[in-house]
Amino acid sequence: MNTNQTNNKSKKQISDIPLSVLDLSPIIEGGTIKESFKNTLDLAQYVEKWGYNRFWLAEHHNMPGIASSATSVLIAHVAGGTSKIRVGSGGIMLPNHAPLVIAEQFGTLETLYPGRIDLGLGRAPGTDQNTVIALRRDARAGQDFPEDLAELKSFFAPLSESMYRGLVRAVPGEDLNIPIWLLGSSGFSAQLAGELGLPFAFASHFSPDNTLGALQVYRDHFKPSEVLDKPYAMVGVNVIAAETDEKAQWLATSFQQQFLNLVRGRPGQLQPPVESMNELWTEGERHAVEQQLRSSIVGNPETVKGKLQAFLDATQADEFMINTHVYDHQERLKSYELVSELVKEK
Repeated sequence: MNTNQTNNKSKKQISDIPLSVLDLSPIIEGGTIKESFKNTLDLAQYVEKWGYNRFWLAEHHNMPGIASSATSVLIAHVAGGTSKIRVGSGGIMLPNHAPLVIAEQFGTLETLYPGRIDLGLGRAPGTDQNTVIALRRDARAGQDFPEDLAELKSFFAPLSESMYRGLVRAVPGEDLNIPIWLLGSSGFSAQLAGELGLPFAFASHFSPDNTLGALQVYRDHFKPSEVLDKPYAMVGVNVIAAETDEKAQWLATSFQQQFLNLVRGRPGQLQPPVESMNELWTEGERHAVEQQLRSSIVGNPETVKGKLQAFLDATQADEFMINTHVYDHQERLKSYELVSELVKEK
C-alpha cells in the first residue's frame, strides 16, 4: 500500500462504497434444498430493492450445508427472478472445469441477461480431494490456473483474436464482454489479477490473516488494462446485524457451529442458534474457530457501522461483499436490511 493510499484512509466512508452479497444457498437443519433455493431468490429480490450492487453465488461440492454446487444454474435462477442487480459467481472454481464449458455457460447467461453477469474465478477446488477425483479433474489442476484463465478469456474474444482455440469456438460466449474477476485467499491470485489489470475479490470472510498482505500485493503489481485503469478490490466480510449486540451474537452461534464442524472435518447443515458455545467446543476448537472468523462483524447497527468503517479504513476496499449465515431466513433478511440502512446514513 503506497503512502498516498495510507494518507487517504480516513477520507473513504462506508456510504462511499457499494455493498454486495455473497450467498451459498445454505441448507438449514430441518429444511430442504428446495427451500434453500427459494430463500436464495427471495434474498436476491430484497437486496436488489435495498440497493445492493451484486449478488454472487459460490461453487462448493460435497458440502451437506451448501446448495450452490451447480453455480451457473443457480445464477440463471436468480438473474431470471430479478431485474437489475448484477448476478455472478464468487466463484467458479476453474480447476474443476474445462474453460470451454465455463465460456459456454457464462456466454449463455450473458446472452439471456445482458450487462448483468459477473464471472468470478478461483483456483482452489472448493472441496476435498476425493471429490476432486469425482469431478474427474487432476488434483494438480490449480497449477495451470494462469493458462486456463488465458484460454477462457480467449473464448470470449472475437474469433480473429484467438490464439488458443484453433477451430473450437464458444457458442454462445464468443465476442461477449463478460467481466472477469479473480478471487483469492492468498497472494497468488492477487498478483495475477494485478498483472492482468483485472478486478480482485479477497476472501477475508474466511482468511483474515492474509487480507492486508494480499491487497497490497494486488495494488503493488497492478498494471492498467483495457478493463481497468486503476486497481479495484472487493473484500468479503461476514456481517450479522440485529437490534441488539446480544441478539446478533446469539444468531452468530449458527455460523460458529458451522465452522466448528469444518474444524472437526464433519461439515453439516446450518444449525439453530444456541445460548452458549461453551458446551460445544473445546478451548482449542474455540481458538481455531475464532481465529478464522476474527474479521467477522457482529452486533447492533451502531456496532456494525463502527466496525465496518474500521475495516474500510484498514483495507481501503472499493466494495464490500457481505456474507450473512443466519439460521432463520427472516433474521437474515433483517440483517441485510439493517446494513443497507447504515450505508445510506451520511
